[in-house]
Amino acid sequence: MNKKKLQLEQLDRKIKGFSEATKVTPPGTGWVKAVRLSLGMSLQQLANKLSITKQSVQEIEKREKEGNITLKSLKKAANALDMKLVYGLVPNDGTLDALIEHKARELAIKIVSRTSNNMKLEDQENSEERLKKAIEERTTNIKNEMPKILWD
Repeated sequence: MNKKKLQLEQLDRKIKGFSEATKVTPPGTGWVKAVRLSLGMSLQQLANKLSITKQSVQEIEKREKEGNITLKSLKKAANALDMKLVYGLVPNDGTLDALIEHKARELAIKIVSRTSNNMKLEDQENSEERLKKAIEERTTNIKNEMPKILWD
């Protein structure tokens, strides 16, 4: 097994743990405020734990709600709430392999279609079955080679 494939499999296993998290809808107020209120903690109490003013805590909560908070600030707030910030990226297609497959197929279709159109112009059109087979073969080759063009 090549090194690249092993790295992908290892990262995919790590990502798999986050797949359930994609189903969780964040609270409208943001996590920091929702947790703070649920715990019955005042702004001043959280401010004391963070060694900042309560206005600064309000600013943190506002920035989180707006999506403008840094990971560093969010991590500090989580620690002050005796919690852990969990951070990860999850492919839309579910796994890295599925993402690569999807991108490879798109690229294969583009390449095969271009070639097929040229052949059509020269009156050498391929059958649908042959085109499907060419796309499958090209997809497999692209997945194995993982060219940089895959991400253009």
